Amino acid sequence: MLTKERVIEILKEAGVLQEGHFLLTSGRHSNKYLQCAKIFRNTKYSEELCADLAAQFKDDDIQLVIGPALGAVQMAYEVSRHLGCENFFTEREDGVMTLRRGFSIQPGQRVLVVEDVVTTGGSVREVIDIVKKAGGVVAGVGVVVDRTGGKIDFGVPVKSVIAMEVESWEADACPLCKEGKIPLVKPGSRKQPK
Repeated sequence: MLTKERVIEILKEAGVLQEGHFLLTSGRHSNKYLQCAKIFRNTKYSEELCADLAAQFKDDDIQLVIGPALGAVQMAYEVSRHLGCENFFTEREDGVMTLRRGFSIQPGQRVLVVEDVVTTGGSVREVIDIVKKAGGVVAGVGVVVDRTGGKIDFGVPVKSVIAMEVESWEADACPLCKEGKIPLVKPGSRKQPK
């Protein structure tokens, strides 16, 4: 298991932790953003973090690792490599999370759902629904960064490389918007949201 200090060191070294005024995928605002995609541009970071996560599920008979595109595509691959099983991903088609590309979950198959960072868990819940509808068994959820500080509940075991409580607010309650000093930025783009 990695120490919290080592995980923070990796996140800083990889340029993952950013500060400012951010519009999150969930629609909430935050003064911190974790750009976890930066973990996966360098295998020295992704291998270490995903090996740690995989080790937490080594005794759970995982047969498939699945994550939502785009954030968890590389992560699903790397975690499955350490667990010695298959992996694939879900993606949105007409706004609905779905399995494509010939991927299919077998009834009774033990599935680990992975995500790079969890704030509200919306995408993870969609993937869990896909697994259950296909007859798979959700053995757990694995995340690199749990922004809820361990408070998220998916009805299955949730394990993370690191749990951090990072504040976020509904848009109409955002203190940064009320101050009006720091422009709102949608991560992944330099444009201000409308």
